[in-house]
Amino acid sequence: MPIQDPKDHHDFHNLPRLLVAMEKTCPAGTSIGWHSHPRGQLLYAIKGVMIVQSDAGTWVVPPSRALWMVAGIRHSVTMSGEVEIRTAYIDASATPNLPRQTCVINVSPLLRELLVEAVRIPLHSAISPRDERLVGLLIDEVKASSAVPLHLPMPSDPRLTTLCQSLIEQPAGRSSAKEWAEAIGMGERTLHRLFSQETGMTFSQWREQARLLSALRELAEGRKGIEVALNCGYSSQSAFSAMFRRHFGVSPSGFYR
Repeated sequence: MPIQDPKDHHDFHNLPRLLVAMEKTCPAGTSIGWHSHPRGQLLYAIKGVMIVQSDAGTWVVPPSRALWMVAGIRHSVTMSGEVEIRTAYIDASATPNLPRQTCVINVSPLLRELLVEAVRIPLHSAISPRDERLVGLLIDEVKASSAVPLHLPMPSDPRLTTLCQSLIEQPAGRSSAKEWAEAIGMGERTLHRLFSQETGMTFSQWREQARLLSALRELAEGRKGIEVALNCGYSSQSAFSAMFRRHFGVSPSGFYR
């Protein structure tokens, strides 16, 4: 019996394929509500930036990067700018050595072209030997891709959650750890200890990560470097560029190129 062309991601999970891919264009500000997938998902945008939220934290996914999401993770996706998505659903149970944790990975030129081509694989007929090789190479490229630090882990302690939401919403804020500890009703030592236990980062590292990820979103929206720097709590564009380069290894403009 021929396979009908799927209409959304739910239909893709029922197809008897190791990997199936789809494309989608979403206007700026579009939000895909909370959901999960029974397969692993490689979420990639050839244009625009995606902000993916889960109970474990937030990932920012710009072009030239993709999010590998393990099966069953409940998440939502918000688009920053118009986003052209290319995504692949992979049966990780039949594919050993894929990443065991959700992470952002670098997308090589080869992986990008493989994803674009995978969308064109017909779903209404048996997969051809050529397309089988394409799928195998795509999966090998995912396994070989390096991870990049674009994750902002969220704590479970409700007091720290309140603090973190404020830091995300106001990245230019200057309050110290001591001032925040007083504001949420705990000692400064307790704040530092809980941050380390629940996020794997110090308070300062977490705030820096939040600022950098906010900067990525603003850069994707076309804002100028000096505006982004000031909005995200840096005293100058040069200070912002230096921190960005230390963190990502390239300049803000080079990151998107």
